[in-house]
Amino acid sequence: MKCVLTSLVLLMIHTAAAAAGRNFVWIIADDMSPDIGAYGLQEVSTPNLDRLAAQGRRYTRAYATAPVCSASRSAFILGCYQTTTGLHPHDVENPQPLPPRYKPLPDLLREAGWFVTNAAAPDTVRNGRPVTKAKTHYNFAHDPAKMYDGNDWRKRGPGQPFFAQFQITEPHRPFPIPEEYDEAKLKAIQIPPNYPDHPLVRRDWYAYQRSVEMVDQRVGVILDQLKTEGVLDDTLVMFFADHGRPMPWGKQWLSVEGLQVPLIMRGPGVAAGGVEERLASLIDLAPSMLQLAGLPIPPWMEGRGILGREFPERTMLFAARDRCGDAMDRIRAVIEPDALFVRNFQPSRSRLNWSGYKEYSYPGMPLLRVLNEAGKLNEFQAQWLMPRREALEYYDLKADPQGLHNIAKDAKVADRMAAMRSAMDKWINTSPDRGAQGDPPTEPPLSAIQRDKRHEYERIWKSRVKKAQPSDAERVAWWEKSYGLSLDQRIP
Repeated sequence: MKCVLTSLVLLMIHTAAAAAGRNFVWIIADDMSPDIGAYGLQEVSTPNLDRLAAQGRRYTRAYATAPVCSASRSAFILGCYQTTTGLHPHDVENPQPLPPRYKPLPDLLREAGWFVTNAAAPDTVRNGRPVTKAKTHYNFAHDPAKMYDGNDWRKRGPGQPFFAQFQITEPHRPFPIPEEYDEAKLKAIQIPPNYPDHPLVRRDWYAYQRSVEMVDQRVGVILDQLKTEGVLDDTLVMFFADHGRPMPWGKQWLSVEGLQVPLIMRGPGVAAGGVEERLASLIDLAPSMLQLAGLPIPPWMEGRGILGREFPERTMLFAARDRCGDAMDRIRAVIEPDALFVRNFQPSRSRLNWSGYKEYSYPGMPLLRVLNEAGKLNEFQAQWLMPRREALEYYDLKADPQGLHNIAKDAKVADRMAAMRSAMDKWINTSPDRGAQGDPPTEPPLSAIQRDKRHEYERIWKSRVKKAQPSDAERVAWWEKSYGLSLDQRIP
């Protein structure tokens, strides 16, 4: 009798979900700024994403709530800021279960009858090996078997709507190093002015852009799968990245480069060729799904439904950066349509705050220091390497869309900056921002985390150059050789 009742309950749930008639697909790239043709970048070939944008809507002012994956992913799967939930540090070493009031979007949809899956993008191969495990990287403990029905949405019940996530590993580092370089594409890359235009930098950006093109290919395979199964036109497809590109001033930084992401939607109710220029946050995606599914949006969700009849016009969004691996820091930002305000709570730390991950993954880190010591950076580039930062930063995104020129000391913006700081203080106090207390008490001490990350850094470099602590010059030489630079192109 119990089994019969259970089956009847499941049938009723599936029937109610089917009546809502909504299928959802999230395609999530790892570490990617809006570096595709649809956003105006001519140096890359992204026909699938460009077509997705042409058939749907492109968001030009979409932002992550954190410039690093686990904090950002924890936020967008819950629909609220990671600082509110205490999931703010990146790479929580000892994740704990969520407090009872919080439920991730997959749980909410699954309980309402949706078939929920999480999968690596089809045919993904990294470092010569197939990728079969889909990324979650949340800062809370969870059981994938309870959160998801599997990794293949095609195994759903007859007529059952589905929510499928596809995780694309690119363009997360390490970038596959090209065997050869298209000189025309290499020359065409627009290196931002805060980066030195050095052959190693140019080849690193070239590899990043080729990795973005791989993202596009994987998107094409996913869209073909949906089309082959006859559900593409009945499914809301969202493509976005968890945060910005993995470059020295991007990932881990509350900058335009670290926070702004591509966001493209296609499906029922989304008019073709649309462009949305108003502010959108990744924490808006979960409440948007619930809104379309006809389900209540929990009061603790801080995101707003952006796919209803009325777009929630907001004057500002917030973002936060806290500990990233072994790099402790606390930074907060307010994003307005034409301005970015940043507060560095620890201005005594350099922008090149030591990060073991960055120091073994990014050729730009040692290169910047080597060039600076040799006097080969211009004044604008060199100021980014100062041992201290300004406590406050203000960027006029209308005049400076990349957010590179800090004008916080300009008297003309004093009133505007004061208003943004007041809004930040209010958000910190009322949300509340749990980052003010640092790491959760369940975490190991920072000294232990830094020790372990240092050992990882030393192990990796010892495997590369047979030295656990090579100099910056030695590391640059290894990167130059890895990227196939000839002797005359290398730093003397």
